[in-house]
Amino acid sequence: MIRVLLADDQLLVRAGFRALLDAQADIEVVGEAADGAEALALVRELRPHVVLMDIRMPRLDGLAATRLITSDPALAEVRVVMLTTFELDEYVFEAIRAGASGFLVKDTEPDELLRAVRAVTGGDALLSPGVTRRLIAEFAARSKEPAAAGALAQLTEREREVMALVGIGLSNDEIARRLVVSPLTAKTHVSRAMVKLGARDRAQLVVLAYESGLVRPGWLG
Repeated sequence: MIRVLLADDQLLVRAGFRALLDAQADIEVVGEAADGAEALALVRELRPHVVLMDIRMPRLDGLAATRLITSDPALAEVRVVMLTTFELDEYVFEAIRAGASGFLVKDTEPDELLRAVRAVTGGDALLSPGVTRRLIAEFAARSKEPAAAGALAQLTEREREVMALVGIGLSNDEIARRLVVSPLTAKTHVSRAMVKLGARDRAQLVVLAYESGLVRPGWLG
């Protein structure tokens, strides 16, 4: 059973999400929060698998709450998906840096919401090519000289190659086609790189690819 916590200051949004999620045999909404502080307290108490977290909330906003959740070793298994009103949300960059596993627009289709919850629980990140490209654009606008790439020394040559392809926004299937390997092999390389670098998920792997200088802004073309 996938345990989900809803964090949004709009009651109707929470009610709509709860009705959809609770109707699934494999998903259970274990709690609701109207602000970030309440969400943080409930995460610590209930230990959900996934938190659907609104970015803008009173008392403690979603970004601050996400940072506190993802920085707590006791909550390492909790995945946070940010809820945005617009796909081009100005806080996408900050949320990824804060440790969010992905994004959902509030008016997303029901099937997409369910797929997202299940995907995040399975260890995947919700970074569509479009979102990844916007993330890359933010790096291009804000980047300074890359940090030392010492952490990458523990990766094999193929893992570095795969990480670079993740960094330019390719999915596992696209990486598999590029390298002429199976999608499972591509996923394995991605997973190993994440483990070695201590990345919570694919989203953080993109961040690390840029911060280490493995990928540079503008490479996407």
